[in-house]
Amino acid sequence: MRATRKPRVKICCIRNLEEAGMAIDAGAAALGLVSKMPSGPGVISEEEIAQIAARVPPGVASFLLTSVLDVRALIAQQKRTGVNTLQIVDRLEHGAFQRLRAALPGIALVQVIHVRGPDSIEEALAVTPHVDALLLDSGNPALPVKELGGTGRTHDWAISRRIREAAPVPVFLAGGLTAANVVEAICEVEPFGIDVCNGVRTEGRLDAAKLADFFRAISRGAGTEAGPVTN
Repeated sequence: MRATRKPRVKICCIRNLEEAGMAIDAGAAALGLVSKMPSGPGVISEEEIAQIAARVPPGVASFLLTSVLDVRALIAQQKRTGVNTLQIVDRLEHGAFQRLRAALPGIALVQVIHVRGPDSIEEALAVTPHVDALLLDSGNPALPVKELGGTGRTHDWAISRRIREAAPVPVFLAGGLTAANVVEAICEVEPFGIDVCNGVRTEGRLDAAKLADFFRAISRGAGTEAGPVTN
């Protein structure tokens, strides 16, 4: 299997303007800004999210990771933060996406699918008519305290590839990606985009060396045979 194109890269769990600048300078096409979650890393205040989103240059997407399920509250959250993309990390009620579209024209909608087994394929395809992209991650919404991202775990990339092949919208791949395995992941899934949080951090902070290694691995791996990268 061959990686046929270089994927876009989203750096998630951005904590401040300095990290945003580091990620953009490294080549990030999107930044992930994490609002209140039941668990997981990278949560910052909506005021901080708004400050970062306001400084993101044209051509770089600002993703708001949100666990809010009420449509009116989601609309209000987007307006407070000023992001251009909503990343929905949990399941919304029927009809929610249509209401979001009507209220937030021009705002991209990305649904997270937590890949836990073959049932995730049906779940992903059911939502594709309503969203601009999917993001395949390794959380577990069924736990008493929901895991909705940032677990640092990989999942079954064969299932992710089946979703990517069947989905009529772009697919981002997340979950446990590092410089050591991202080429293998790209070759296995061939996603539109790659999403990374923990894999480019040390003690929670964005690590310039790990960030550079990650982008070098992607550049080195684009268009090459599958296989892990060692640094």
